[in-house]
Amino acid sequence: MPRRRRNIPLYVMVSPEELEQLHARMDEAGVRNMSAFVRKMALNGYILHVDLSPVRELVSLQRRCSNNINQVAIHANTYGVYPDEIAGLQQDYAELWGRMNDILKQLSAVVEL
Repeated sequence: MPRRRRNIPLYVMVSPEELEQLHARMDEAGVRNMSAFVRKMALNGYILHVDLSPVRELVSLQRRCSNNINQVAIHANTYGVYPDEIAGLQQDYAELWGRMNDILKQLSAVVEL
């Protein structure tokens, strides 16, 4: 068995009410591992829980735009490019950058805290 990175046990006695509070705060932070939660709180004093669903949506938009670019490139190499296809790509990119800008503003607000 490989040696553990954290090999010094630390024991803390808590009351049933305090244990309930710890579990409630772990649920709020989205953490399942009690040891990791207590260690993070003891060392840093806070846990930052970030909802990454907007980032997942952004990745999905990027994939769609990449697919569109590939389709237009194939079409352009074969038949030439149509103006309505270019307008559709421009609209997709405008939506992508608009959402990216919103996410970056939210993340910068979190960093300022």
